[in-house]
Amino acid sequence: MPLPASRRDVLRLAVGAALVGTALPAFAADPAQQLVEGTVQQVIDIVKSKTGAARQAAIMQVLETKFDLPAMGRTTLGTHWNAATEEQRTRFLKAVATAEAKSYSDRFGQYAGQTLAVNRVIPRNNGSTIVDSRLTQTSGQPIKLEWEIRGDRITDVKVEGVSMVMTRRSDFNSYIQNHGGKVDALIQELEARAAR
Repeated sequence: MPLPASRRDVLRLAVGAALVGTALPAFAADPAQQLVEGTVQQVIDIVKSKTGAARQAAIMQVLETKFDLPAMGRTTLGTHWNAATEEQRTRFLKAVATAEAKSYSDRFGQYAGQTLAVNRVIPRNNGSTIVDSRLTQTSGQPIKLEWEIRGDRITDVKVEGVSMVMTRRSDFNSYIQNHGGKVDALIQELEARAAR
């Protein structure tokens, strides 16, 4: 049974469009804003200069250096994280990152003409910062994107208020439940997606 696609794919497309089609302002004083804008610029440079496996490897490097993949992985696996062995956790984190890098790499050719404008940076009491932005498309309504930053890493992206991390958590939990409650089934599916 494949992972549910509709909402996850819409979120992935919106974030991908934001990463590829962003017009950056000349000055960004806040570190969280600089992280978002720097990440976006790095992805734009990758899309312009690389294809195929080289693009996927470069996207993987962005995910590993700009996103808090271990924290995101723990959250997306939810209660299954505590039940997983250390080997399963390691395989899961690698498989999900590789599958995401492949997915984004394959989709980046579909974007053109979008711009991203940062509206404001909002420090939170829990130590995180929200970078509120709008993705303006060549046609259609602007899309609200909120980047959650903790320290020097992106920990989540919300598209129109819907968390990518929580969407993945729901998808992954459903997949695990539909496959006998086994984390290994999800890991194998993610590894297969990354290998396609």
